[in-house]
Amino acid sequence: MADPSPPRDCSFADADWHALSRCWFPIAYAQEVGEKPLGARLLDMALVIWRTSSGVSVARDLCPHRGTPLSMGWVEDGAIVCPYHGFRYGPDGACRLVPAHPDRPIPPRLRLASFLAVERYGLVWTRLAGEMPAEEGLPVFPAWDDPAWQRITPPFVDIAGSPGRQMEGFLDVAHFAWVHTETFADPDNQVVPPYKVSPTGRGVEAQYWSTVPNWPKGLERPTPEGFLWLRHFEVFPPFSALLTIHFPGDDRLCILNAASPVAARRTRLFVPIAKNFGTDQPVEPVHAFNARIFAEDQAIVENQKPEDLPLDLAMEAHITADRMSVPYRQLLARMGLGRGFTA
Repeated sequence: MADPSPPRDCSFADADWHALSRCWFPIAYAQEVGEKPLGARLLDMALVIWRTSSGVSVARDLCPHRGTPLSMGWVEDGAIVCPYHGFRYGPDGACRLVPAHPDRPIPPRLRLASFLAVERYGLVWTRLAGEMPAEEGLPVFPAWDDPAWQRITPPFVDIAGSPGRQMEGFLDVAHFAWVHTETFADPDNQVVPPYKVSPTGRGVEAQYWSTVPNWPKGLERPTPEGFLWLRHFEVFPPFSALLTIHFPGDDRLCILNAASPVAARRTRLFVPIAKNFGTDQPVEPVHAFNARIFAEDQAIVENQKPEDLPLDLAMEAHITADRMSVPYRQLLARMGLGRGFTA
């Protein structure tokens, strides 16, 4: 099918919407998609997700007959059923049955606007335009597929702010001593040591060595004398990044920050996590710790001005500690997003 147009109530600049529509974004945790259709929203477009024996399907949440949301319906015999007149649509979006006229030809316009869908890292990903193969353009998260690692899917976080601002905050290492003092950081450990940012085939990466530990407050463990914590960031534009935290010994914690642009200033944040230690421990404490950290960030992101991430570097001041966020903004500009605005 042809690439879609921005929805009528689109909050994005037209060029930004078209640039972002060609990118993969998560819209749900795979475990949420069961027997009942699930509604979602991406780039101001209402979507419906459903599961059949063929896998997961994604389409506009709109029956082309009379505009009823299909997320109000159900799945039956591998088809999603419209609750208004019972029309049935297969995983490919084609109408299979019009109950009022079961023996008559089905009009060709009775076809859903369907989109590519893939399950990766416990998430359902989709893209609204383009024909890029499923594996191309998705973040890389090798630890997720290692059976020796524990996989954790904390609840998503809805943020009244732009994904660009949220992503830049995830990459920011200077805010630990100011924003995260209740969860893991030391308010007296404020200095950001020099670190290097390098280009990759997809984006940029940084290895940040510091004395800031990652133990949850109240659950601290002894840290070997002279030990430096390594936080390895890998950016997959536009709004995903993988953080690998190196604990003492061989313990590793991987966090995929996957910010989905619901609208220009609304973000649904998915954070699948994998760790190779304490793999038999319950996941609830990880959920709770994760929720506290991102709530601390959320309070900042929702109050930043301008709300959108300025890609014109002259619009905001920068310091040496920003050596990760500056190339990130440059990456987004090279994607064709507006210099003064991106969600």
